[in-house]
Amino acid sequence: MNCYDANRLLLSQFICEAHRKHSTWGYHHLAKNIRDQTGWEFSDNLCHKCCKEMAIKSKARPAPYVRPKEENIFFPNIVANDWETTRPLEKVCTDTTMFYNRGRPYDLTLYLDAFNNEIAAYDLAFSKHGSGIVNHFGALRKLLKVIKKRGYSGLETIVHSDQGIIYTSRAFANAHKNYNIVRSMSRKATPTDNPIIESLNGWMKEEMEMDFNIGKTHDIHKAIQAYIYYFNNERLAYSLKYKSPVQYRTELGFK
Repeated sequence: MNCYDANRLLLSQFICEAHRKHSTWGYHHLAKNIRDQTGWEFSDNLCHKCCKEMAIKSKARPAPYVRPKEENIFFPNIVANDWETTRPLEKVCTDTTMFYNRGRPYDLTLYLDAFNNEIAAYDLAFSKHGSGIVNHFGALRKLLKVIKKRGYSGLETIVHSDQGIIYTSRAFANAHKNYNIVRSMSRKATPTDNPIIESLNGWMKEEMEMDFNIGKTHDIHKAIQAYIYYFNNERLAYSLKYKSPVQYRTELGFK
């Protein structure tokens, strides 16, 4: 066996080991992790070839395509799939996802900053099938506190959501009426209008289950808090040049 084949075999072993721990990672993330751990210099393409040979791929499932429908008459889709930003908390998207812990359903409402894919605020509560008033208002209050604490109250924040019953309610609009919040909504039954958080909801639940055993933990609130910290501060993102959301933001000089 020549040196190239030996190194490729060793690389395949590293890939298998990393995949066992993080089965939701794609080959880009696997390659970056191995380079950081070993100091090796090799291409993402080589990692991809090794993954194909071993039938290794991310177990996170892609979101299905849904045909677009009509806009909301009160909050039109002003984002229109333009997620380009120049600063944090310029455009924030929100959604609720449900998962099970020890047989009990929970709703996790998230606010995701489109600038660096950072989870800016969240709230966890027993499931109300995505319509939990306490859950939604708790997450919104936390977002408003983050905007104020980090000094962005004087700047406009576009909050994009679907047309869920809470988001369209007068009470929800009144909850942020004294803040510099502009509302935007996806077209009805069109998750492709909110692609950042819709894709996140899918693979994040799988990552929490497969890599963090979230379904069996005894302290679900502590476990979610730990995962959010990992997601924001430790999880490397390919779209952020293999930096964590907080690292990407702070290195650019933003609070």
